[in-house]
Amino acid sequence: MTSQFDWPDWLAFFIYFALMSFTGWYFSQRKSNSARDYFLAGNSMPIWMVAVSVLATSQSAATFLGGPDQGFRGDFSYLMTNIGAFIAAYVVAVALIPRFYQYKVGTAYELLEQRFGSRSKTQASLLYLFGRVFASGARLYMAGIAVSMILFADIAASSVIASIVLLAMAGLAYSFVGGIRSVIYSDVIQCIVYVSAALAVIVSLLYAIPADFSQIIDALAHPHDRELSKLTLFDFRLDFTSAGVFTFWSALIGFTLLNIAAFGLDQDITQRMLSCKDAKSGSKALLWSIIMVIPVMLLFIFIGMLLYIFYLRPDLMLAEGGSTMSESFSGEKITVFMSYVLNEMPTGVRGLVTVGVVAAALSTINSGLNAMSSVLVQDLYRPWLEKKKRQRAEKHYVLAGQAGMTLSAVALSAMAIICFYWQKSSDMPLLAFALSVMVFSYSGLLGVYFTALFTNRGSKTSVTWAFIAGFLVPLALQPYTLQAYLPADWRFDIGFTWQLCIGTLIAFSICVAGRPCREKQQQWKVVEQTV
Repeated sequence: MTSQFDWPDWLAFFIYFALMSFTGWYFSQRKSNSARDYFLAGNSMPIWMVAVSVLATSQSAATFLGGPDQGFRGDFSYLMTNIGAFIAAYVVAVALIPRFYQYKVGTAYELLEQRFGSRSKTQASLLYLFGRVFASGARLYMAGIAVSMILFADIAASSVIASIVLLAMAGLAYSFVGGIRSVIYSDVIQCIVYVSAALAVIVSLLYAIPADFSQIIDALAHPHDRELSKLTLFDFRLDFTSAGVFTFWSALIGFTLLNIAAFGLDQDITQRMLSCKDAKSGSKALLWSIIMVIPVMLLFIFIGMLLYIFYLRPDLMLAEGGSTMSESFSGEKITVFMSYVLNEMPTGVRGLVTVGVVAAALSTINSGLNAMSSVLVQDLYRPWLEKKKRQRAEKHYVLAGQAGMTLSAVALSAMAIICFYWQKSSDMPLLAFALSVMVFSYSGLLGVYFTALFTNRGSKTSVTWAFIAGFLVPLALQPYTLQAYLPADWRFDIGFTWQLCIGTLIAFSICVAGRPCREKQQQWKVVEQTV
């Protein structure tokens, strides 16, 4: 096991962890005295910090490694998904955030308790936890693979597991004492680190490419291997397949739904907005995060564009054969960005990129740990104690929150390790399933929340069946599921954004079929008049 690091790389690595250790200690000096302080920072976080935290939470190691791959193989149309993000932010700011503050909820799912009863809240919480373990566990696996390749120069089981455990322990240690306050502080630092790493990669590539900038732009505008320019921003093709998820229509419809769920129904991001002092501040933080994400996404896509020149345009590299791109590492398929990091990246920058991958991973892990713990404690554990009529001091729930974070860290690490071994022993695309699994949770949640917000219908039973349908419909549309019940000639390919649209429509139709409880309906109407 031999590291690919030279001393400048190790220096960048150790400076980063020294910084994280110091800031983790410093920000943990203020102890949390209540569950609301531990999970929501006492509604005291400034708008700009929350905005950066939402930005960092929405990014991940998958974005860090996959964004350049999108630029290498595609164009700038991925940026247009932000059309859906802006529409979604408006819907969440108008329809959800004011209600979260009005009802003084600690999690996104407590709102359902007001409308449909405690069983609905429990079901939504469990659905979120299920999806988050798969999604965040898979992202932790991807980060662990990348760190193992760079740090240990192999992807042996011991190296990958060590990388996974290292990342999980680092994320847990940083936010264990300070709760969401430490997570938000951490996110600001992590965002600065991985954006700096992206800028360093761009500078490195521009230095390595002998062509001037105008030649690079012209080559991207007239690629040799595709009809559309790689500078294409709007793609108006009506393509419902997985190849068309970044078209204008998918961004306008599918990504709007996806972002409504991510911003307003996924505790990872909702929790940050609830840490602001009021609904107006939370809405501003959400909007600013979307504005900031555009240049960050642009950086990672532009890295892929430069890699396209570096590997596939030998005429601009003044080399007859060009640089050779490796598509695998020890039998593991890798992205074009990882190929560049492993084989071409200059000493020093490689260490900074490793730090960037770790930073992107930790921002997601920290968020997941605290959000999962808040749901475990506020939606499941506290109601269970109250039902048993067992009174506990607020300090008890802070300790429960810390225990919940530890349990979440173990669950995510276990899922990441399962991903590693499953990929080795099965042809089933578990990773693809895990990365898109939140769609299975989002479909039901969207259907139920739309019923609660925009109709007077819905019952406990219809909510349950809506959640079930919201999970089963996207599952039935997966390629590996279609193989099980359709002949080869009948199988079709449909993008995950359109899967979400179909799943949400069916879940909503089922949920509104239920007759509402009159008592709950009256209670809801009374509070709604003040929103």
